[in-house]
Amino acid sequence: MTDRQPYPVEHSNARILVRAFRVVATLEAVTWLGLLIGMYLKWIAKSTEVGVRIFGSLHGAVFVIFVVLSIAMYVKLGWRLRTLLLALVSSLPPFATIAFEVWAARTGRFVPGADRYSDFPSRYPTSVR
Repeated sequence: MTDRQPYPVEHSNARILVRAFRVVATLEAVTWLGLLIGMYLKWIAKSTEVGVRIFGSLHGAVFVIFVVLSIAMYVKLGWRLRTLLLALVSSLPPFATIAFEVWAARTGRFVPGADRYSDFPSRYPTSVR
């Protein structure tokens, strides 16, 4: 038996990072929705503030994880500073992390080092999934 792995460790680590980023981007949008519903119930319906307490905490934690994962993607995948800033800004408006994740996947930002090359999407149209 050999010690050789079927995939390089770098590629495997990048795939795990990309999957985590995509899951957290979706969770960030879902917790935004919960927080918006909680704010409606608290401020407009004036019925309860439990939704704000629960989803406020969840959203805060997921937001921090999203920021940390965005910085990890910047370092590990070689994103440009512009791409990192777009990821960070996308965490502010509701549901924008989903739009950023879709854009990043379509433009090849999930492939290690691909963001450094301007003609990347035309040469290598697939991404790490």
